[in-house]
Parts: sequence; structure tokens; C-alpha cells
Amino acid sequence: MNVNQHNIEELILLCKQKNQKAQCEIYNRYAKAMYNVSHRIVKDSHFAEDVMQESFLKAFTRIDDYKQEVAFGAWLKRIVVNCSIDFYKKNNQFKPEDFDATLYKIEETEIGILENTSFKDLKVKQILDTITSLKYNYRMVLTLFFIEGYDQEEISEILNISYANCRTTLSRAKDCLRKKLEEI
Repeated sequence: MNVNQHNIEELILLCKQKNQKAQCEIYNRYAKAMYNVSHRIVKDSHFAEDVMQESFLKAFTRIDDYKQEVAFGAWLKRIVVNCSIDFYKKNNQFKPEDFDATLYKIEETEIGILENTSFKDLKVKQILDTITSLKYNYRMVLTLFFIEGYDQEEISEILNISYANCRTTLSRAKDCLRKKLEEI
């Protein structure tokens, strides 16, 4: 049977046996999606491709750690997100601010969108560009929450911040994004 006819579970078993054709097939199936994940974080197409390839190498060397507790794509995506964040921090001389030192205890309230403000006419590109213009921690939290689909607990683990800090940062990021979008 040709490797492109195998389902993902069979391909994973073959990868655990160091089958390069199976690795290539998994790469072909997931490369585009994982590139997009990396590009949203790294913000550069060439670096995103490098990070994606490094992530696949890491995944294939650690394939025995995959215990099928989550879907393979989710496991791989977590590796890509972590590698992308690490790359971004290392190459942008990002000095992480002490989130806990800047954490203010605020009551999280949902602020409704003003009735006279209409975001219907905004295009996706404008919204993504606006997210990109935000400061690093806001951009990262919004990207992981809205685009990558992680919940707040997962985001706090990925960014190594407390759950309360994640909630506060996400709330502030949403407010900041809302204000910038109202200006457009």
C-alpha cells in the first residue's frame, strides 16, 4: 500500500519506525497549515518556513512522545506554536515584561460594542493588521485565542503566565483592539 493511502494513525506508526516516506507524507499533509500558524506568530515568510521545518524535525524526533491523547494535528500545532514563540523572542530581542508585577486586579467585565460602531464593514486584513500593530503580549494573546483557538488555560501555559494574568491581558487586549478598530 502506498503511504499516501494510509490514515494518520498508520503513518504515525510508520514514523515511529523511522519510515522517511511516512514522514514526508505527514509533512505534505500538514505543512501548509503549520506554516500559517508559524507565520502568524513570526511575521516573516522565510523565517516562518524555517521554524515550521524545525518544528517538523522536532516532532519526528519526539514522535515516540505522542501518546494520542489529542489529535496529531493539535500535538504538532503546539510544537509549532512553541517553536515560533521561542524564535520570535530570541530574534526580536524581546524582553518579557514581568506580567505578575504589572498585573492589576480588575473585575473582568464584558464591554459591549457601542451601538453606533459598526465593524461589519471592516475587512479581515484590516483586523489582522490592527492586531499586528498591538504590543507583543496583546498580539500574542489575541492570536492564540482568536486565530489559533486556544483557551485561556492553554494560553497561560504556552506563555508561562498565570491564569489570572492571562485573563487580564486578554481583556485588555480586546479593549485595545476594539478602540483601534473604532478609529478605522
